[in-house]
Amino acid sequence: MNLRSILSLLILLGSVATAQDSKPLLKDFIGINGHFQFKPELYRPTAGLVRNYHNMNWDVAKPGDPITLPKCVNKVNWDSQVYGKWKQHGYEIDLCAQFGRFGEGNENYQELWQGKEAWMEKYGEALAKTFGPSGELKQVTSIEVGNEPGSDFDDALYQKLFVAMARGIRKGDPKMKIVTATARSGEADKYSKSLEETFSAKQMLPLFDVINVHTYALLPKQEGRSPWDRSYPEDPNIVYLKEVDDAIAWRDQHAPGKEVWVTEFGYDACTPQAMSKREGWFEKLNWQPVTDTQQAQYLVRSVFCFAQRDVERAYLYFFNDEDKPSVHASSGLTRHFKPKPAYWAMKHLQETLGDFRFDKVIRQEVGKIYVHQYRHRDEPKLAWVVWSPTGEGREAKVTLKQVPGRVTLAEQMPLADGNAPKADGKALKDGIELTVSESPVYLIFEPR
Repeated sequence: MNLRSILSLLILLGSVATAQDSKPLLKDFIGINGHFQFKPELYRPTAGLVRNYHNMNWDVAKPGDPITLPKCVNKVNWDSQVYGKWKQHGYEIDLCAQFGRFGEGNENYQELWQGKEAWMEKYGEALAKTFGPSGELKQVTSIEVGNEPGSDFDDALYQKLFVAMARGIRKGDPKMKIVTATARSGEADKYSKSLEETFSAKQMLPLFDVINVHTYALLPKQEGRSPWDRSYPEDPNIVYLKEVDDAIAWRDQHAPGKEVWVTEFGYDACTPQAMSKREGWFEKLNWQPVTDTQQAQYLVRSVFCFAQRDVERAYLYFFNDEDKPSVHASSGLTRHFKPKPAYWAMKHLQETLGDFRFDKVIRQEVGKIYVHQYRHRDEPKLAWVVWSPTGEGREAKVTLKQVPGRVTLAEQMPLADGNAPKADGKALKDGIELTVSESPVYLIFEPR
């Protein structure tokens, strides 16, 4: 091999290492959606990022009123009651600024927000100056301009407000990341703005750092089935992961360098007792949640599917629920602030792989087996996560060959507090024989 070939190989290896190192550690990747009642000490073992639904109509009675942050018109102090407490527990905080209706009689948002661009710029500046990473309180690192304005919110008006608020944020703290409202590639829908129609405009592209995606594993429409029923993450018949892939593809073509975040994904899981009290639309349309076990499995596997992609963060929805039998009303990691199986599964994921980052796919066979490799941030350790990418309680024996070292840990995703179950497997001369199920198995390897 000549000198030029050696140099080329070294450059290639360096670029591969850089690409691997650029992937976030799982402890910097997994987030959770919170709100005023969020208990930071309870949820910190499950996630290092938190996203808050920050209602503008809490801050002021109406757009145009004086801005008094961190205190607001409804008597909440964002510093002492919310962001200050969250930061004390080590969270990185994303502030999602929601437009809101500002009380009864303000249903006509077009009239409410028309001509408020100058105020919106001041509001963005005040948020950044007060909460930004180099601001007064240093509690928030990113701001979303709207949550789900969607196709119902006039596009031209949203663009004006976005530009104004983004300019204010840049003025208030240039270090603050600016995040789009929920967006998707293709036509806008009720919940998401169109990347092509809204954010590709010349005045918009320079002003945001992050593309914001919400995705839920909704089953295709079918007579006799609720439109909110959900499937398992890897189901090839749903658009759950395709929505994310499409946003990444749009980013690569039109906005290279900008990050993609999934700021909402989740599954409803309520008790049979709650389901027996189902009524109204949810009873009429035969809405069905997933089980507590499935919620745990599907949330953890969703994290692995997102981490495999060019996504920087993924925030699960929601922190707590009151066991109500309706969509988004039983999505919590806790029920009445008591941990559900999903809580223990996410806690175990953080404890086991928090210091690891996605490395590569080992095997990915639809309906059979997924094996993903993760790499420790600074130790010579590798992890394989192995599961059945299905949704009907499938188990199977598999043989994994050419394992990358000596197994030092073999555990299955837990559903309760305490030690995780040991994986059902045995060492072979050239690999491992393993029982895989829809609860992922974690294998940690060290060099022989």
